[in-house]
Amino acid sequence: MDTDQLIRTLAADNAHRAPRVGALLTTGLLVAAPFSILIFATFLGVRPDVMTAMHNPFFDTKFAVTLSLAIPAIIISLHLSRPEALMRGWGWLLLLPVGLLAVAIGSEAMMAPAMPMTMRLVGKNSRWCMLAIPAMSLPLLAGALFGLRHGAPSRPAQAGALAGLLSAGLAATLYASHCTDDSPLFVATWYTIATAIVTAIGAAVGSRVLKY
Repeated sequence: MDTDQLIRTLAADNAHRAPRVGALLTTGLLVAAPFSILIFATFLGVRPDVMTAMHNPFFDTKFAVTLSLAIPAIIISLHLSRPEALMRGWGWLLLLPVGLLAVAIGSEAMMAPAMPMTMRLVGKNSRWCMLAIPAMSLPLLAGALFGLRHGAPSRPAQAGALAGLLSAGLAATLYASHCTDDSPLFVATWYTIATAIVTAIGAAVGSRVLKY
């Protein structure tokens, strides 16, 4: 059997494979979630002024940005779990958080600044952000790779990178409830760097464990 015929045979099995991968991805994330929550509860916790912060639109924007990354990443990773799937036509979904951040940064720039731009950019929690998001992402990444391993991605590194994105997006959503830095500039910088770290880990591990 040549390669093209093998891919067509695997693709013909999609009707049975895709639901199974989706169910196992969900199971993997649900099993992993308590470990991420345990890390959050042990070392971080919800910020003490959360009730007041909820009246700040930039606080709410953090959750919109992180979820607009995690949800499309889940959708695309399931798509890439199929052997014939390509990223073409799907990547635009990952621009949603970029668009939200651009609008939020523009809105903040038009407001009277409560603090200098440098302080808004660096914030108070950049170090915690760089540590906490990857740490909480790792259990979720393991769960995501477990689910996607039951698919047949033709580009395992790319599928692993998407697993990293969805894991970082979910972990960042959890972290956002702790972080007292609400500036979109902070989110665009430090959340992005932390997400890039997890994405790189996902791509490296996925290139090995998602091969078929």
